[in-house]
Amino acid sequence: MTDRPVSEMSFEEAMKELETVVAQLERGDVALDQSINLYERGAELKKRCEAKLKEAEEKVAAITLDGEGQPVGTTPVEGL
Repeated sequence: MTDRPVSEMSFEEAMKELETVVAQLERGDVALDQSINLYERGAELKKRCEAKLKEAEEKVAAITLDGEGQPVGTTPVEGL
């Protein structure tokens, strides 16, 4: 687990750390206090991953297609 703020992580970084957190929790070989900290970090990482996925979905949805279904540009999505 890194000390890097979750809000600065890419999707891939957050997902990799989330997988590590889940593996540690599943093993069950950590103290209760550490388990709680891991769970909280995991919840933050999950939220970050969901936000980044939603952002990507919105970008994909903004692609403009021509009459033949070919992409011709993108429509700016507010806030991205």
